[in-house]
Amino acid sequence: MKIVEQIKQPIDYEMELFEQKFQLSMSSKVALLNRITHYIVNRKGKQMRPMFVFLVSKMVSNGEVSERTYRGASVIELIHTATLVHDDVVDESNRRRGFFSINALWKNKIAVLVGDYLLSKGLLLSIDNNDFDLLKIISIAVREMSEGELLQIEKARKLDITEVVYYEIIRQKTATLIAACCSLGAASVKPESDHVERMRKFGELIGMAFQIKDDLFDYGNEAIGKPTGIDIKEQKMTLPLIYVLNQADKKDKRWLINSIKNHNRDKKRVAEVISYVKAKGGLDYAVAKMKEFQEEALQILQFYPESTYKNSLELMVNYVIDRKK
Repeated sequence: MKIVEQIKQPIDYEMELFEQKFQLSMSSKVALLNRITHYIVNRKGKQMRPMFVFLVSKMVSNGEVSERTYRGASVIELIHTATLVHDDVVDESNRRRGFFSINALWKNKIAVLVGDYLLSKGLLLSIDNNDFDLLKIISIAVREMSEGELLQIEKARKLDITEVVYYEIIRQKTATLIAACCSLGAASVKPESDHVERMRKFGELIGMAFQIKDDLFDYGNEAIGKPTGIDIKEQKMTLPLIYVLNQADKKDKRWLINSIKNHNRDKKRVAEVISYVKAKGGLDYAVAKMKEFQEEALQILQFYPESTYKNSLELMVNYVIDRKK
């Protein structure tokens, strides 16, 4: 059995029901909007975020889920989809998960409006049902994701990023949404309990490990979702690079910064930077840090009694850092 199917097994029923509820939550009276949302739903990814919501919810409540859990999962997926649609416009990306992006098929103006529509649907789903505690969790995540993206853009201009700032960027950009999924799962069944903050921290740690794994793909030899060296081309400062920059002497540091700033389109130069980072231990350092986040996340799960949901979450934590794409 594939690892993702194994993780999903204890929540198969919930995920099937969630798909129906999620499609309904997107519906509109505008035919064009329905055509686009239908296109989005049929090209879904692994749906890791709703899986986190349901697994956490069932783990903290001995197998319970509520209507709030389904709404929480739908809100997270609506907001996440909205950010992806907007990201493709910002990045001028024509592909998403191997398919044409919304902006490639329907142009930027429609893509931005669809993203806004999905965002508003997510917010209204919470407001209409008085899920204000869930809405607060989501709204904080959206604010932090925007701040993280802008902080990364600001730092990319100067390339003056420290390890501390890097962790803050990935915490906001990536980890905050997974943290929201986990705290939302807990809050949907055990509102205002200690589980909510504990699970938020758990999700944040997984998100940190997840992003470092993504950074490592930039240096990988395997056939993965993105080509090697793309972060360097986009002047994104990732952990392996930050580590070697901090270790390098003045001459090497000058060469590295000059390469990233002025020669990031030169394939040969990018390949030289990748080789340098590998040779100077940048990858080993990043792997060690990623495993620290993984261990910390697994420690939090030890607070809970054995269950199929806990087993699936442990599998999920390990899958995040063992995945090949």
